[in-house]
Order: sequence, then structure tokens, then C-alpha cells
Amino acid sequence: MLFRQLFDRESATFTYLLADAETRDAVLVDPVREQVERDLDLLAQLNLNLVYVLDTHVHADHVTGAGLIARRAGARSVAGRLGAACAKLHVGAGDRLRFGRHVIDVLETPGHTDDSVSYRLPDRVLTGDALLIRGCGRTDFQNGDAGQLYRSITDVLFALPDETLVYPGHDYRGMTVSTIGEEKRWNPRIAGKTRDEFVHLMGDLKLGMPAKIDEAVPANRACGLIQEAA
Repeated sequence: MLFRQLFDRESATFTYLLADAETRDAVLVDPVREQVERDLDLLAQLNLNLVYVLDTHVHADHVTGAGLIARRAGARSVAGRLGAACAKLHVGAGDRLRFGRHVIDVLETPGHTDDSVSYRLPDRVLTGDALLIRGCGRTDFQNGDAGQLYRSITDVLFALPDETLVYPGHDYRGMTVSTIGEEKRWNPRIAGKTRDEFVHLMGDLKLGMPAKIDEAVPANRACGLIQEAA
């Protein structure tokens, strides 16, 4: 399988490109609007046929490129069951997405937002903002729920094999990949903590709002096509 981890410096967002090296069918996860041309150029350079564009959730810190890329590449946009209504396909726990000979299993991992999903392949999981490297997504806006996020991490993600690679939606410290086993042991937000301890910690973070939240949330509920829809 072809796998690329791409980065948007302004929002510290990882975008993931996965493709079947034989059939050339591809999937793009969490694209950023400002990087649409980069992503389309890479698809062309690698001679890939984009099948799906996936968002892990309605983002608050950047505008998704999912709708625009899907339109230009002839792909289907995908979101969680409670995600952007404009997505062509809504998925939940137990659903599977096929590209070439490969399969992505959908995991519902709400808590950061109510629509958050993670995407699992046999040896790795793309966790969006639910589980970050030595951290996790905040839970103080967009229907966030710390207790729900605790269950998503401990009951769903931490139930995966320890050797499963963790590829998050963001990183702010130069970390690109972890494992489930590492996060169980070393993640300061949740390792060794009870649900009540985690909920208290998350409620006491005192974080400022994301700079782009007023633009990003409505735009992402329109699959990033809010200007076209206006």
C-alpha cells in the first residue's frame, strides 16, 4: 500500500493519502483547503484515481478541502453519521470502505466532537483529533463531551493491538506517529487516569478558542464549499 503523510504548517494538520499500488485507487483523509492544489498535483504525479475523500470530523481550526477535491477529482466525500450533511456518504461503526484491494474499517470515536470517527487499517489507525500523540482533542465546544471521549479512547482505540500505529490529525511538537501501546503508557491526558480524573483534567484546560473557528465550522458543515454555496 502506498501511504503518504502530508502536513499543513499553519493549522498543524496532517492529511493522509492511501492508495493501492496495483489498482491505483486512492483515499485522501482530512485535506486542508489551502493545500488542495498540492494534493491534486500529488494524485496526478502518482497516477492515482481518487475514490474517497474522508473527514474525521467537522474541524474548527481549518477549512476542509474535501468538497472541492471530491468535485474536481470525481470522488465521493465521506463523513461520520453526524458529520456534514453535504457529504455523499455517511459512515459509522462497522462500516467498511474499499479502495482497490484494501479495506478501511470505520470506528466511531466521539467526544472531541459528536461526529468524530477514526479510520482503521490492519496495522494502523487514523485517529483525527480523538487521540493525538501524547494528547487528545479538546472537548469544550462543538458538542464535545469529555466522558464520551474517555470511552472512545479507552474502549475503542485502546482495544486495538498495542503495535497498531497511531497517525493523528494534528501535531504541534514534531511528532509524526505513535502506537497504541505507547499512548496507553505515556499519554499524560489519559494514561492511568480514571474517567472522573480525565473529565476534571479536560474541564480545567483553559484553552483559547481556535483562531479560525467562526469561519471553519460553518464552512466545514458545507464540506468546505461555503463560498460556492453563498
